[in-house]
Amino acid sequence: MNGALIKVLVIDDEPPIRKLLRTGLSTQGYEVIEASNGKTALEQLAQRPALIILDLGLPDIQGHELLRRIRAHDDSVPVVVLSSRGDEAGKVQALDLGADDFVTKPFGMDELLARMRAALRHQLQVHGERPVFHAGDLSVDLVRRTVKVGEREVKLSPKEYDLLRVLVQHAGKVLTHRFLLKELWNELTDAQYLRVYVRQLRQKIEADPERPQFVLTETGVGYRLRAPD
Repeated sequence: MNGALIKVLVIDDEPPIRKLLRTGLSTQGYEVIEASNGKTALEQLAQRPALIILDLGLPDIQGHELLRRIRAHDDSVPVVVLSSRGDEAGKVQALDLGADDFVTKPFGMDELLARMRAALRHQLQVHGERPVFHAGDLSVDLVRRTVKVGEREVKLSPKEYDLLRVLVQHAGKVLTHRFLLKELWNELTDAQYLRVYVRQLRQKIEADPERPQFVLTETGVGYRLRAPD
């Protein structure tokens, strides 16, 4: 990486995990600062990290409560949550509280780095508010409300377009079923409605709807749109 290093705050009470992350991230050009508990983590926010990696199982402050405090302090810094396998409820709650993504322990460094890059790109996209979204051969013009796959213009129903628009505005970020239902219907209706529209959208924009490349499923949690190129 060129220029100033991207500062990452790692919040985890397990020394081996912190060492793994410190080594892995440093070799990729990130500057790593660490906290082994919630109190230290809140103090480290003064260093203005560009991204936070947060383990939910901390000794002093419950992980979701810490996330709430982080969001009260800074509502835009990307947060990637580390969670235990099978903790779907914990992942969903963290995402609803404003986490950008999650990685399940044990995790691979390549996967974590990819999730971090996607979260950082999403933050840049939010601040840049690019009117035209590009990912592979998918393009969405939020001003003209047009959608293309390659040179082919795709006709979407109003609700299908609204679903895609929300996904585009949060591209690279996991959106929970609850969040999407609230955004699209202003109330918590049956998640089956959402599944129907996701299926219809995939039929129109995916080369193979059974193996989607753009609208990705996070099992038991929600959906994610592939991050922009």
